[in-house]
Amino acid sequence: MKKILIADDHDLVRETIADYLRQQTDIEIETARSLDDALAIENNNGPYELVLLDYSMPEMDGLNGLTRMIAQTTGPVAILSGTAPSGVAQRALRMGAAGFVPKTLAPNALVAAVEHMIAGEIYVPEDVELQRGRGLSEVKLTPRETDVLRRLTDGMSNKEIARDLDIQEVTVKLHVKTLSRKLDARNRTHAAMLARDLDLC
Repeated sequence: MKKILIADDHDLVRETIADYLRQQTDIEIETARSLDDALAIENNNGPYELVLLDYSMPEMDGLNGLTRMIAQTTGPVAILSGTAPSGVAQRALRMGAAGFVPKTLAPNALVAAVEHMIAGEIYVPEDVELQRGRGLSEVKLTPRETDVLRRLTDGMSNKEIARDLDIQEVTVKLHVKTLSRKLDARNRTHAAMLARDLDLC
């Protein structure tokens, strides 16, 4: 019998997904409450036909948890998320994830996604795929905007960026405004988050 491991620290979410898959498929479902729990279960009971890891559960440390699980298991590993920005999906796929599964996915679509990944295919929802297709090619930052963005991701203030790049603070503000518009970012913090997710700097 095929078996999968679902790791999520939210009991209701984890058990709802697990119960639905048990009812709709003949797959054996095991669950974990944290990354370390999942790693221990996989070590003792694996490999699994699929491991689903919640992006924001304890010990995940961003996508480092994905890397740890991929290194340990021989089966496919996917990210399960309710809040992660779309850029996380792109990064996860580049790091070897078998897919990116939103918790908002319709139940029948969830079953299809799981079966798709068990079959060795990569699963990405259509809306994420479209953003993935845009990729970096349509984010056209100038070298100076990239310099400013890199310092934004380091948490520097406009004054610190101006001093570091030897330009006027008003010029930094203009660059921040322009690059935020290009990234469709709400503010400087959002721009920095997007930059990290899209590996722009």
